[in-house]
Amino acid sequence: MRINYTGHQLDNSQALRDFTDEKFTKLLRHFDKIISIDVTFEMENKFNHVAKATVQAAGKIFHADADSKADMYSAVDALVDKLDRQLKDHRGRQTEHREKEYREIHDEERE
Repeated sequence: MRINYTGHQLDNSQALRDFTDEKFTKLLRHFDKIISIDVTFEMENKFNHVAKATVQAAGKIFHADADSKADMYSAVDALVDKLDRQLKDHRGRQTEHREKEYREIHDEERE
């Protein structure tokens, strides 16, 4: 998994990158076919911290963004939660689809 960082009107420090790396490893629990992640850190109006990410996985691209008035670390937490939810839902749809195909094949064999 490759992670690219970009900062707009903000220095993305090594501590922020390390924190983000640690949080993004959480995504691998639910979907292990992640190819790359593009992360953008932005400051809006000096008080709003925004984190955006694009996750390229096998056969699918996920987008999410999150903002926080407190700090960039809480924006990253919210961002990872959103992406985690998207990946869980995608994984669930894949599993349901495979189970449906499996049942259809075995129902035809029984007849």
